[in-house]
Amino acid sequence: MSLASSSRLLLRSAVVQRGAPKSSARYLTPVPSTLLPSGPVNQTRGFKFAPGEWIRNAIRQRTQTSKPEGALERQEARKEAVAKGEASLFDTVQEEMSSTGGEAGPAALAKAKKAHSEHRYRTASFKISPRKLNLLSRQVAGKPIDQAILQMEFSDKRAAGRIKSMLCTARDHAELKGIRKERMIVSESWVNKVDALPRVDIKGRSRTGIKHHRYSRMHVVLKEGPTREETLLKKRKQALKRALVSAGV
Repeated sequence: MSLASSSRLLLRSAVVQRGAPKSSARYLTPVPSTLLPSGPVNQTRGFKFAPGEWIRNAIRQRTQTSKPEGALERQEARKEAVAKGEASLFDTVQEEMSSTGGEAGPAALAKAKKAHSEHRYRTASFKISPRKLNLLSRQVAGKPIDQAILQMEFSDKRAAGRIKSMLCTARDHAELKGIRKERMIVSESWVNKVDALPRVDIKGRSRTGIKHHRYSRMHVVLKEGPTREETLLKKRKQALKRALVSAGV
């Protein structure tokens, strides 16, 4: 008999035990004693059955019988599941690493993490002409990250503060990826224009036109490169070489 039908029979028996009228009691059938599970007496309802307690005990008994006790039993059950091919992916990886003598855990994940050679970042699209923003892009391209931030700190352009904030955030993210801060440079920098917003341009003598609000964004790529001192030394060597060649030495 299903659980739903047995529950209906139990509710009918509860009505009879609580003292239902005789006119309604004759239509109710008593519940066989074999359908009533053994358990504590529910004093609030007045009959010997608590559905929540009975389900809880049944689930507890099933889990206790199916779940092995102790670390050794769990390990043996995991090995048997791996041998049969019924284990999860995590158990399989852990078993392979333990068999090959490897490490499992955060240390192994850190070793297997891919080394990043660059970091790409960009600003959100904001209201500025691409031609104006390109001036700032050319100003920071090819410079060390600290030098580029310093250039934006003392720039008179309106968008310099936004570009400075973007460079600082990109530097912190690249440092978390493993790129060394002392050798970090702005390897590439470019500007993309976003769709302009057309608006009505009101003119004199009942005439109107269309004006476009320009929006754009700036992209940068941070990589490890020569420091400022190394760049200056290279420029000095090149200047000295040109001077020697021109002097005919």
